[in-house]
Amino acid sequence: MKTKSKLRPDKGNSLLSFPQDYTVIDTETTGLDPYYDEIIELSAIRVRSGIVCDEFSTLVKPINSIDDFIIELTGITNEDVEDAPRIKDVLPDFLNFIGNDIIVGHNVNFDINFIYDYSTMCCGKPFTNDFVDTMRISHYVFPDLKHRRLADVAAAIGINQKQAHRALADCLTTNEILKGLQSSGIDPEEAHRIASRGVRASDITGESGMLQPDNPLFGKVCVFTGTLSITRKEAMQAVANIGGICGDSVTAKTNFLILGNYDYCNSRKFEKSLKQQKAERLILKGQDIQILSESAFFDLIGKGENE
Repeated sequence: MKTKSKLRPDKGNSLLSFPQDYTVIDTETTGLDPYYDEIIELSAIRVRSGIVCDEFSTLVKPINSIDDFIIELTGITNEDVEDAPRIKDVLPDFLNFIGNDIIVGHNVNFDINFIYDYSTMCCGKPFTNDFVDTMRISHYVFPDLKHRRLADVAAAIGINQKQAHRALADCLTTNEILKGLQSSGIDPEEAHRIASRGVRASDITGESGMLQPDNPLFGKVCVFTGTLSITRKEAMQAVANIGGICGDSVTAKTNFLILGNYDYCNSRKFEKSLKQQKAERLILKGQDIQILSESAFFDLIGKGENE
């Protein structure tokens, strides 16, 4: 049984860059939660100087049966995985294939969370590779794109996605997406710096017809700190749309401080931002401030990372 934990303190860094040598990974799973759900397919492709030079792919036999929805989504049936290896038997080979490479994936936090938890359980060590998320970079290259699923970003670049929801095919599509994003000429790290410092809470107004009076963030002052998987402006807009109030700094009026997932994990190592330090001081003085991870924030606003 896997240990239920929302924190992965040794998780690698999310990079805003275009590496030349890396491994693209993708998984297919029986659901979205690493605690309750299982991996049913693992794939990876090794890239050197932009060229695919090796690949790894295997089905994985889960403990529980694959339900009809996942079968319809992926095309992977219970019969397909009947003779496949269990995750504990195949994961060491998968991790050896990856080695110390930078990981590339689309919405790769999802895959890494599964691999991190299974690696900790099966191999006695966390999965610590740094990673590049093509979905995150797509926010800077295609700021007006409504949805950022693999198929959406592939279509925006002009890539013909031959097969969806199979791990090896998705690895190949993700690799082409990375090349397409790089060819845009946009420096994602610089774009992130500009986006982060350029937006102010006073610039954000809610879109009509989207208020959610029953949402815990409605009417509450929300402040962000750290590196998010979406732009700071998009995060503020999500708060304003449901009727929340955005703030630029932590004050006695702040109700929620939202940390990027990596920063939330890092804070457990006492590497805390000035905003978090101030929020904690105010909490100790009796102020009603809650500190949330980015994942918890997404849960509250009803936004899936696949969107």
